[in-house]
Amino acid sequence: MIAIIDYGMGNLRSVQKGLERAGYPAVIATAPEELEAARGVILPGVGSFGDTMTNLRGKGFDLAIRRVIEQGKPFLGICVGLQVLFDYGEEMGRHEGLGIFPGRVRRFTGDLKIPHMGWNRVMLKRENPLFDGIPDRSYFYFVHSYYAETPAQDAVGGTTIYGVEFPCMMVRNNVFGVQFHPEKSSTLGLQVLANFGKLVASC
Repeated sequence: MIAIIDYGMGNLRSVQKGLERAGYPAVIATAPEELEAARGVILPGVGSFGDTMTNLRGKGFDLAIRRVIEQGKPFLGICVGLQVLFDYGEEMGRHEGLGIFPGRVRRFTGDLKIPHMGWNRVMLKRENPLFDGIPDRSYFYFVHSYYAETPAQDAVGGTTIYGVEFPCMMVRNNVFGVQFHPEKSSTLGLQVLANFGKLVASC
């Protein structure tokens, strides 16, 4: 069973439907203790970094996420769900994140149209189970105004270019994060969710 964290924000139902289409049952978890029974956990994200962290802490999900990761269960963060895995974000002030990966989340600058919205390529930096069967430089759907900067280049699974080249996928042991929305990325996006389901099933 895969638990999708409901912290009051996020595109929960579409992620759930994507997993179910791939044959992997998923439940919406509204309380931290529900993560204990799950074999894998997804944190989807829509909204701001600060509000996301406030809601996660308010419901006790921040500590539950740390336990899930420490227990070695597969964990996937999507969009803001990836961003809060870093040390801090700079959206409307500085907000502390979960600190799973070192680095900060900052706003795009320059003459770029913000938000970065639409299809863009993902350039793989290393093989990982999340992209099993997915070609390098495939297109996925993005919607975001902030991006991550990290010194942990060994954990960068893929990058995308929008003014700057930024990490759009982080991979370390049982922790995965993607800046794009797999649930909005057609066939290949569903393949990402299926690959996560397959990883959970194999644990």
